[in-house]
Amino acid sequence: MRLCVDLFIRIKTSNQQINESSNQQQMESTNMNILITGAKGFIGKNLIAQLNNIKEGKAKEERIPSDLTVFAYDVDSDPESLDEYCQKADFVFHLAGVNRPKKQSEFMEGNFGFTSVLLDTLRKYGNTCAVMLASSIQAELDNPYGVSKKAGEELLFRYAEKTDAKVYVYRFPNVFGKWCRPNYNSAVATFCYNIAHDLPIQVNDPNVMMTLVYIDDVVDELISALAGNPTREGKYCKVPIEYKITLGEIVELIYSFRESRRNLQVPDMGDAFTKKLYATYLSYLPENDFSYPLKMNADQRGSFTEFLKSPDRGQVSVNISKPGITKGNHWHHTKNEKFLVVYGKGVIRFRKIDEKEIHEYYVSDDKLEVVDIPVGYTHNIENLGDTDMVTIMWANEIFDPDKPDTFFLKV
Repeated sequence: MRLCVDLFIRIKTSNQQINESSNQQQMESTNMNILITGAKGFIGKNLIAQLNNIKEGKAKEERIPSDLTVFAYDVDSDPESLDEYCQKADFVFHLAGVNRPKKQSEFMEGNFGFTSVLLDTLRKYGNTCAVMLASSIQAELDNPYGVSKKAGEELLFRYAEKTDAKVYVYRFPNVFGKWCRPNYNSAVATFCYNIAHDLPIQVNDPNVMMTLVYIDDVVDELISALAGNPTREGKYCKVPIEYKITLGEIVELIYSFRESRRNLQVPDMGDAFTKKLYATYLSYLPENDFSYPLKMNADQRGSFTEFLKSPDRGQVSVNISKPGITKGNHWHHTKNEKFLVVYGKGVIRFRKIDEKEIHEYYVSDDKLEVVDIPVGYTHNIENLGDTDMVTIMWANEIFDPDKPDTFFLKV
């Protein structure tokens, strides 16, 4: 077996046995067949989307080959197709499960019974490819759902002992991200959807601590498992990036996302959880409500419109000037700015407040360049063209009407 970029990809043999003398696999065949049960579910849809990106060369991925075939199997699939898929599969992601049945007996039927069918079908064709199982942290609990998930785990572990197949059992905590069904079994999906749609939410105890994993991190970990390198914790596997946060804090963040359309304040993207939760929230916006208006402060000279604000990154605005119009003629103690003309042509003039010499910077959309506005210089910007001139303006602080730090003085 040849070592290639520290990644062993399994060699197909007539009996499809996996040689996993290392934690990675190498495949000399040009194609890798991947069976995904629960393919239309939340995790399944995201996983398939990324595998397709890899297959089509849209995502850079060196852990697995790009020549992939995905066998998508779900509750409405032809049962006979499971035989074909189990015969040909090189890896199985067993994501199918039942979590909101009409009858409690369906927990065991779905989480144990179908797992048994799947493993029996693999055994029928002598296929000992690796199998990943999506279990739940609730497998530790004594309730019908937890008992059924635990039973599925034990069934897979016994299967591994008898067949020497590699098995990867993940006890997922709460998974959040795009495409999760709201008002079903995910608090985050429900809160995001309802708040985005101006619907009420119910929080019984805001102090409940949640353990969450983000869907992109889950998919990345599953691809590592596919490459034979899962993150292990004892006999189980896990997503290495987890977040612990109270229910109340989650709700507060989501409401702040909705409010950001009014106050224009960008969420703190330096915090990884906030960044991922905001992306999740946006995925639940109504399709007729992707846009929102800005307040244009307009007069005969043009307009000035605030676009984005951040307490630690300042604010971005859009300035539109009519032909021949000069704006500005003021200076700042501490406030500093950056101007970028993106349409039209003009000149930005500077004069140190205690000197007479004027410095001019000619700008246009022919050559985009940023002009810094240093403190202590009075400055203005004049539209030299015969069309509107559009300038993107950044300031290092959010405008404070009580302390504007702006003093009129002609250049």
